This record gives sequence, C-alpha cells and structure tokens, in this order.
Amino acid sequence: MPTLRPYRPTDAAVLTALYACSVRHYGPRAYTPEQVAVWAATADVAETAARCGDGRYVVVAQDDAGTVLGFADLEADGHLDMLYAAPEAEGLHVGSQLYAAIEAHARRRGLRRIFVEASELARPLLERRGFTLLGRNDLVMDGVDIHNYRMEKRWV
Repeated sequence: MPTLRPYRPTDAAVLTALYACSVRHYGPRAYTPEQVAVWAATADVAETAARCGDGRYVVVAQDDAGTVLGFADLEADGHLDMLYAAPEAEGLHVGSQLYAAIEAHARRRGLRRIFVEASELARPLLERRGFTLLGRNDLVMDGVDIHNYRMEKRWV
C-alpha cells in the first residue's frame, strides 16, 4: 500500500513528469491523440513548483522505495486542481487514497465543499465519491477542442 506524505519543493520535476506521463498513458482512453498531446504539453516544472508552493495542500503518494506514484492538491477555497496517478500505480487505488486525504483535509479545515474541473477519466472516480455533475466545459487548447466537467461535492 502506498504511503502519503506532504509535498516537498524537490518534488516539482518528478510531479511534472508524472503528470505528463499519466496524461499520455490514460488520456487515450477518453480523448483523441491531438487532445492528449495538447493536454500533456501543459506540463511545466516551474508552473508545478509555483502551484505546489503557493500554500495549497499537496499530498504525494509513494511506494516503500520512495518512488512517487501520484499526487493531488486542494486550494484554500476547496478547489481540487490536480489528482494524478502514475501508470505503474494502476490497480493500487492511489487515486482513491489521494482523494480520501484531500477530503479529510477539507473537512478538517471546515470547508463545506470540494469543486473541480474533472476530465472524462476522473469523472467516474469522483462520481463514486459523491460528486455531482454541474456541467460540461468545452475548451480550446492550442486550437484543439477538449472538454472537462464542473463537479462538486457538498456536505453538512
């Protein structure tokens, strides 16, 4: 079972590579090659470092050898921005473990909801965890049409 730990600034390059690899590996299950290429091209180490270092909650999953298997983040307002698992983590429930940590953190902070723009790939995971579909976002990235979904989970 992977263990979870907080983000460290030295993780930025590894998380960026994991993000791009995850998109290239899982993306073709729901998106065209052109969509996968423009999505993966958004991976940038400086941007990852800036996002993960801006005060948001970032949790990293790793195996016993210290290999990073996934990561997720939650902004102070309850926005779940990223949740990615490495291809080699498939079947280990890393996404579920990361999401559970994100929700537990949100509840500890007194947040009343988590909201997200979820890919086709993340949508089923989030629906199984009680998220409601609010609508579809149709986007254009570098001239390529792509979409995701606005979703949220509320609690009392």
